[in-house]
Amino acid sequence: MSGLRYVYAVCRPFGTPLSAQLTGVAGVPPKQLTHHGLVAVVGHVPEEDFAERPLRAHLEDLDWLSATARAHQNVIDALTVVASPLPLRLATVFLDDSGVRTMMEQREDAFLRTLDRLDGRVEWGVKVYVESPETPETSANVDSAAGTESSGDPDARPASSPAKPVSGRDYLRQRRGQHRAHEEKWERAEEFSRRLHETLSGCAEETRIHAPQNAALSRASGRNVLNAAYLVPRSESEAFVELVDRTKDDSPGLRVELTGPWAAYSFSGEES
Repeated sequence: MSGLRYVYAVCRPFGTPLSAQLTGVAGVPPKQLTHHGLVAVVGHVPEEDFAERPLRAHLEDLDWLSATARAHQNVIDALTVVASPLPLRLATVFLDDSGVRTMMEQREDAFLRTLDRLDGRVEWGVKVYVESPETPETSANVDSAAGTESSGDPDARPASSPAKPVSGRDYLRQRRGQHRAHEEKWERAEEFSRRLHETLSGCAEETRIHAPQNAALSRASGRNVLNAAYLVPRSESEAFVELVDRTKDDSPGLRVELTGPWAAYSFSGEES
């Protein structure tokens, strides 16, 4: 078949075949390309989309990028069921099978060391968010700064609303109180996240702390305080999940999210 070669992952040979219905990027089923003691899982992709110039343009197209990432992840997820793959970066492309084999030859020792380290292990992700419900605080402050009067019975104000300041001194005192409350909330969140990470690290062979997620990109509610990955033996994953579940209600106003099991992206140490 003509076209470029898209490489999803490198792994050791595995006996259980992938589903015949599995398709990857460009709707093409992945195949195995063997070299010495390694297997590259590859697919054929069209040059008009994946040659250097069109690919560079596509990577600026969020819809195209999202669809490609989903197809890539579908293959990695299927591989993770039957093997311990070393996933390569999205859109890793070579001219032909020979180019893939050359890459495997050049990096064989590093691939084998990493695969030994990842064998029988999966990655779990844990995120902690500070919930940020809407409150009347902002509108109250805007009214105060503008010097406007709110209508209606002041006794009917919700209990959670701060009292309307009647002077500049009252306003500053209220703002200081709000600032202290905000700081205390973050201190509690950071302390909870620190204790949670220490607990989970005791059940993991390796850990990685990633930068907090950007809410505008992730579209997750709340503010991300902890964004961590844990390398866990597959055989101990059930115990790890139960440990995370037991922490979820330990701190009001915080949300703990668990994702996985994934191929060990955070621990591969491979850039392509």
